[in-house]
Amino acid sequence: MIKLNINNKNYELDIDPDTPLLWVLRDIIGLVGTKYGCGVAQCGACVVHLNGEAVRSCVTKISRAAGQNVITIEGLSENNDHPLQKAWVELDVVQCGYCQAGQIMSAAVLLRENKNPTDKDIELAMEGNICRCGTYLRIKKAIHLAAEMQRNGS
Repeated sequence: MIKLNINNKNYELDIDPDTPLLWVLRDIIGLVGTKYGCGVAQCGACVVHLNGEAVRSCVTKISRAAGQNVITIEGLSENNDHPLQKAWVELDVVQCGYCQAGQIMSAAVLLRENKNPTDKDIELAMEGNICRCGTYLRIKKAIHLAAEMQRNGS
């Protein structure tokens, strides 16, 4: 049995410890906001937080997540009111939307560690997240707006 805490809810699963966290989240727990993109940790669509660190859930074994705090896009905020989520909507960042949960989860780690990121800070933090629709400029703009919202307490 593997014990997990996902979005502040406890689970106990009888599962192969080598199972990727992504498939546990999507197929067993039913949290489908985290997406499968490439399966080899190259695109960022599957980013979740593991004890506050952005990890690629497609290659993170469930045994690594055991006893850790896992946060998915569904757990980032209770009412989709995290500054990043609000900025994404306000600036209409999404086109197809497939990569956006991973983008937001990576950006959330950046903003937790850097309250006022420069363009270069954002580029470095987000370089492993691929957007096939090419909304990179809107993503960067939304991260700046979310940082401003956080600084202003909105």
